[in-house]
Amino acid sequence: MAKEIMIRRLGPADLEILLAIPAELFDNPVSRTQAKAFLKNDLHEIVMAFSGDLAVGFASGSILLHPDKEPSMFINEVGVRDEFQRRGIGKKVTQALVDLARDLEMDGVWLGTENDNTAALALYRSMDTDEVAGVYFGWDGALDED
Repeated sequence: MAKEIMIRRLGPADLEILLAIPAELFDNPVSRTQAKAFLKNDLHEIVMAFSGDLAVGFASGSILLHPDKEPSMFINEVGVRDEFQRRGIGKKVTQALVDLARDLEMDGVWLGTENDNTAALALYRSMDTDEVAGVYFGWDGALDED
């Protein structure tokens, strides 16, 4: 029988949980310094999906402040372990961030993905979203793939 997937929002007290997550879930190994700074900052959010004690997915977001607009949330990244993909986990963690942004009364939630990222496109198209064609620009390697 498959274990139930539990979704959990992490905060500053959860540093050791984040540090214990094996590197293959994220693009790179979790850095203590960066994880601590991320979790301490009220403008950053991360929700994790767990199957028992195993972290199987996550979504991270940043609250964007503007001098002339209400805050909005940008979803930075969504990831699911390969062996747990196509089980709705990506949708659950993404929806958890959307729900959090709504609870915090953000003025919208948005993200971007590449035109050839078929898994991400399928995920976001399966949700109640508005799709807008766009163009990416980056400086200093910001758009380089690891």
